[in-house]
Amino acid sequence: MVLIQGLSQRLGAVRWGWILQWWLVFLAAMAPFALLLNSALNNQLGADPAKTIVDELGTWAMNFLWITLAITPARRVIGWRKPLLFRRMMGLYAFFYAVLHLLAVATFILGWRADLIVREVSERPYVIAGFAAFLLLIPLAVTSTRGWQARLGRRWRTLHLLVFPAALLVLLHFVWLIRASYAEATFYTILLAFLLGIRLYIRGRRRY
Repeated sequence: MVLIQGLSQRLGAVRWGWILQWWLVFLAAMAPFALLLNSALNNQLGADPAKTIVDELGTWAMNFLWITLAITPARRVIGWRKPLLFRRMMGLYAFFYAVLHLLAVATFILGWRADLIVREVSERPYVIAGFAAFLLLIPLAVTSTRGWQARLGRRWRTLHLLVFPAALLVLLHFVWLIRASYAEATFYTILLAFLLGIRLYIRGRRRY
């Protein structure tokens, strides 16, 4: 009886420890949005608030997408397994910020004018790249649950390979928007190349 009670207490502690970690990561990922909202409410977004909101949301969408891509290589190269538990959350946060970025563009830049939206999506290369990336992320977000993973079986992994062309399109969208320094774009490009390179290296080693 004492052994069972001790085991039950340990399992309870592990469960509550996991719940605490989950909420800490969840709130940390929500922090950029909360800080941006606070800045907006206190008129601290600078000379061009609309641009600041759009840029910040887009940057954080890209940050979380890159974080999602980094989790599997981290596990396979250095054996860091804990972040794998939060990979789905990071992917959904990438989609969350991408949705907010798109809504911010439609609201603050285009004013929800149908003619402007159609023109932007059909004529501007950087918008086309960004919107195409967003469309690729939609099925990934929708099918991220265990239920969909079970329904799709092996096709689930094939479908989620769309994250790679989506990331490349996001990077292209970002680079095409640059008007001055390419330092930040260079950083994101090197980081993405590194993450994709590690995956190719691991896949190559498996074959041999």
